Amino acid sequence: MALRASSPQCVNTCRDGDSSTALGSLFQCLSTLWGRGCSPSPSKPPLVQLEAVSSCPIPCSLGAEPSPLLSPSSCQAVAGSDQIPPEPSLLQTEPPRSLTLFSVFKGNPELPTAVNITWSSINFKTILRWQPKPSGYLYTVEIHGQTSNTRKKCILTAETECDVTDLLRNVRETYTAHILSVASSGMDNFEEPPFAVSEKFTPYSQTVLGKPEIQNYTQKGSKLTVVFQDPLTPYTFPNGSFQSIRDIFQNDLEYKIYYWKDQSSGKKDAITKSHEFEERVDSSKNYCFYIQGIIPSRRENRNGQESMVLCTSIGRNKSLLLVGKGNGLVYSCGGIFSALTRLKSSVNKVK
Repeated sequence: MALRASSPQCVNTCRDGDSSTALGSLFQCLSTLWGRGCSPSPSKPPLVQLEAVSSCPIPCSLGAEPSPLLSPSSCQAVAGSDQIPPEPSLLQTEPPRSLTLFSVFKGNPELPTAVNITWSSINFKTILRWQPKPSGYLYTVEIHGQTSNTRKKCILTAETECDVTDLLRNVRETYTAHILSVASSGMDNFEEPPFAVSEKFTPYSQTVLGKPEIQNYTQKGSKLTVVFQDPLTPYTFPNGSFQSIRDIFQNDLEYKIYYWKDQSSGKKDAITKSHEFEERVDSSKNYCFYIQGIIPSRRENRNGQESMVLCTSIGRNKSLLLVGKGNGLVYSCGGIFSALTRLKSSVNKVK
C-alpha cells in the first residue's frame, strides 16, 4: 500500500504535532493523512521504507522505492538513513500445521468398522452384538450416556458381543455405544481409532420382560388359581439380594393370564397387579393357561415373554402306591381307568 500526498495540507500534517521523530507521532501522521484525503495507491507492496518531507518525516510512501505519484513539491526527499529492511510477504508463509495434526487424529481409515450393531436386553441384562469377526484388529466398546461419563468395556476383544449390563444401572437414561476398531498392535495415544455408533437404547422402555415363573396352580371346583413369581434382574440391593422387575417398574407392571378349555381354541384373559390369578371356570373341564408381563405405558415392547403353557388335570394328578411281598411298586397313573387296570395286574402277580 502507498499513500499519495495530494496537497500541501497533506505534506504539512505532521508539523502540528508535538514530536517529529516519535513512533507514536508517525502513526498519528498516517491516520491524519488518511483522513485528509491522502488516498492509498494500489501499486505499492506492504510497508518497506518511509519517505521524509522537509524536517518532519512524512509517511508519503509505503514501498520499496519512492512513489512516482508524489510530486517534488509534496515530498521533497528520501531519508536513506531511515530506510526499514523489507518484511517477508504474507503470501510466502509456511502451510498451516493444523492440517498435519488433523491427519494424526483422524485414525486409521483402513480398519473396517462394526456393522449390524444390536442391543439385546431381557430383564435388564443387556448384551451388545455386532459384526464382523475381526481379523488383524480388535474391538473396544465405549458406552456414552446423556448425563453420565463415557465408560469402556470389553477392551481389545476379538469377540463380537459384550455384556454391558453393569454400565446401564441408571435404567431410565438413554445410551449409545461406540464400537472402536483398534489395530492389534494397540492404540496410539495420539490416534483416534475408527468407530461405529449404535442406535440409542433406554433400558427402562426397551428391555424385554422375561418369562414369569409359575410356582403353583390348582383347579378346585369352579376356581382356577395360579401363583407366580416376578422375573429377577441382574441388579442387587445393598444387602446383595437381586431386584425383581417389579422392584424397578413398580406400578407400571401388570400381568395377563390367557386360559382356555383343554382341546378348545377359545381363549379368555384377565389382568392383575399382584402375584396371583383366581378365575372362575367350568368345574367339569380341564383348563390350559399361560401368563406374561405387560407395561401398558410403553409404545413398543409392551408385552413380555410368555410363560410355558400348563394344563390342569382333574382326577388325574395323583400317584398310586402299592406294596407287595418283598417288593415296593410305585405307579404314576394318568387316569382312574389306568390306575385300576394296573392295580388288578399287580394283585394277580402277588397271588
